[in-house]
This record gives sequence, C-alpha cells and structure tokens, in this order.
Amino acid sequence: MTSLRGAATEAIATADLDRKTALAQEAATRWFERRISLRSPLDPKLPDRPGRPEKPELVPPTAVKRRSLHSVKGRIALLHAIAHIELNAVDLALDIVARYASEPVPHSFFDGWMQVAFEEAKHFRLVRDRLRAMGADYGDLPAHDGLWQAAHQTRNDLTARLAVVPLILEARGLDVTPSLQAKMRETGDLESAAVLDVIYNDEKGHVAIGAKWFRFLCARQKKDPAETFRQLVRINFRGPLKPPFNDLARAEAGLTPSFYRSLTAVSQS
Repeated sequence: MTSLRGAATEAIATADLDRKTALAQEAATRWFERRISLRSPLDPKLPDRPGRPEKPELVPPTAVKRRSLHSVKGRIALLHAIAHIELNAVDLALDIVARYASEPVPHSFFDGWMQVAFEEAKHFRLVRDRLRAMGADYGDLPAHDGLWQAAHQTRNDLTARLAVVPLILEARGLDVTPSLQAKMRETGDLESAAVLDVIYNDEKGHVAIGAKWFRFLCARQKKDPAETFRQLVRINFRGPLKPPFNDLARAEAGLTPSFYRSLTAVSQS
C-alpha cells in the first residue's frame, strides 16, 4: 500500500467483499496516521465499475420487490437492500478519493471521505452479519444498480458528485431510516433496529461532510450553494426529490430546506 489513491483504487476493483472492506479500513487507518502518501505515479487506473461477486443479480429498480417488515422474509429483503446500498457507499467514498486525488483541495477533504469509507465498510459488515444471523446472506436476492449509475453520471465534476451522492442519495437515508427503525422495533427485531441506529447516526456525519465540501467548492467559485445545488440536481438527477424530508437531521448536517424544497415538484424527462 504505497498511496491512498492506489489503495482506494485496489479496494474498488476487488470483487472479494471481505477484502474490499478490509482494504478500505486499512487504507483509512494508514491515511489518518499519515503513513501513506496521497498519490503515486505507480497508482493503477480507476476501473469503470467496482469489483463485484457473481451475486446478487443486478436488475432494474422496478424489478426489486417490496415486502412487509412483519415477516422474516420481508426484514431479510430490507436488510439485503441496505447491505447493497452500504456496499455501493464504500465504493463511492473510495471513488471520490481516488478520482479526485489531484484536485486542489485540502488534505482534510480526504480525511473526511476516508472516514466515510471506513464507516460504510463497518455498516456493510454489520448488515451482512445480521443477515447471516437470520439465515440469509448478501447475494441471495436481486439488487439494482442505480447508485453506481448516479456516480458514473457525475464522474467528471466533483461539485456535481457531492450534490448527487451525499446531498441526495445519503440524505435520503436520513429521511427513511427513522420509520424503518420504528417498524423493526414494532416487530420485535431489536437486533436489526440496533444496526439501523448505528447507520443512521453515522450517516448524519456523512451528509455533513458532503455539505461542508459542497459549500467549500461553491465559495471558491463564488457561487450560491443552494442555487448551485438546484442547478446540478436538475442536470444530473432523474426525477423529483421525494418527501417526506427529515428537516431536522438534514439541517443538523448543514443541508437546509432552501437546498431541496423547490425540487420536489420538478420532474425531468
């Protein structure tokens, strides 16, 4: 492991999920301890797609069934979907580090995203362990590829990447997770609820990191953050943003309603 960009690229490329999460966390630890450089001329090229095992089968979002959380099968389906989101989140955090390692940003930018990568790897393992305890595993059900497509769409624009990934996709987690936590508790599945608690508390920090650096880039370009966010979302995100919004958690993360409220009725073709 000679550089952060090289380690992040290697982690993205590997299809072995235990190795992927271990590499992400080891790279983060070494970076925090300043034991590796940011980049090296020997770094491998970033892959177009992250490494993945043969399963799960990837299908269109409309083909992923929704099930009631009042059955074990339904809770397994939800946890499987969350595991898939967390796995994509590992690769997305690593990608923002590797792809933008030559951007003129402070080293603390990479500190923030490696913290995200470390925690997303932790989340994936927590959810996978919970699935296994319920007699299932990641890969048992189909999943969709929407998250990576969103990242691919913004691969040439760091400001757009921050708008779409942390400030839309991760912020969505703040909106939907509290009701899922409550439903898990209602069904008596306190173990799954506890996993969601960890994810929810960490995700607030991830959205905050996204908001911080989005505002930083806007300030440097002398642009209004809320207006810039709306413009980038209209260009790079399909469809309107869907309420209900967890305004309090979003505001705590630095994402105020002026950013997203006006986008709820805007639909793109």
